[in-house]
Amino acid sequence: MELRVLNYFLAIAREENFTRAAEQLHITQPTLSRQIADLEQELGVKLFIRSNHHIVLTEDGMILKRRAQEILSLADKTKRDFLHKDENLEGVISIGSGEFLSTRILTDCIAQFRKKHPLVCFEIYSGNAGNIRDYIERGLLDVGLMSEPIDIRKYDFITMPAKEQWGALVRSDSPLAEKEFLRPQDLVDIPLISAIGEFIENSVGKWFGEYATQVNIIAKGNLLYNEAMLAQSNIGAVIGIQLNCNYDGLRFIPFYPALTHDTALAWKKDQFFSAATTAFIDFSNQYLKSISNNEL
Repeated sequence: MELRVLNYFLAIAREENFTRAAEQLHITQPTLSRQIADLEQELGVKLFIRSNHHIVLTEDGMILKRRAQEILSLADKTKRDFLHKDENLEGVISIGSGEFLSTRILTDCIAQFRKKHPLVCFEIYSGNAGNIRDYIERGLLDVGLMSEPIDIRKYDFITMPAKEQWGALVRSDSPLAEKEFLRPQDLVDIPLISAIGEFIENSVGKWFGEYATQVNIIAKGNLLYNEAMLAQSNIGAVIGIQLNCNYDGLRFIPFYPALTHDTALAWKKDQFFSAATTAFIDFSNQYLKSISNNEL
């Protein structure tokens, strides 16, 4: 299976037409058809259902589309990693990050690193811990900022020098907005919007304690912005962590007893990295360890 043929396959899937795909690829349609026929024979499956006007992917074709996108993305990343071998450090570093207060510390670290290595570029992928771990495992991300605990069998990591504080985003006209902090009983029978993930189900569930069975979760999401829009529309209060951002008409109220957690910048153990990524990991280690909580 050649990368060139996977590119051909993705062009057809995108255009849903052999003629248009061949024009885009600057090859003849018979050549393109022959290449796809050879690919189908190699894999032992049918990739397309053909009609007079357009084509659609079979179930096997949809699986190959997803895999082909990942393979070509990884191949492109690998090529970029080896392109730059001169004395000026160059390359692209791929970083995954959740939405945290500590994200600002990470971006400050990136800014300081680029002062030393201005030719290095960054790709930032936003996602939750599950997404980021999956992409690191596939080699599509170099490092990731995610919630602890981190699996020390698989990853090396640096704990970020900031605590993430949990609370709720409530409308300013809500009675909850008048409180200095929120206790578990304050949220009983209140429509709540929560993040998707094991951490919130476990840690926040434990924080609610005896009131956990009385919690009314009416929506879940993985981006605080979307959850905040639901709160602005008066659908419910958002359970989440405090971030360096404000939403009109909403107020963040911290939990009491306080609920906090750590985040860490993590990367796969025994992994080969490009010179740029290796330099960034080394720099981040020193930079983050030099920061004290009083400096945040």
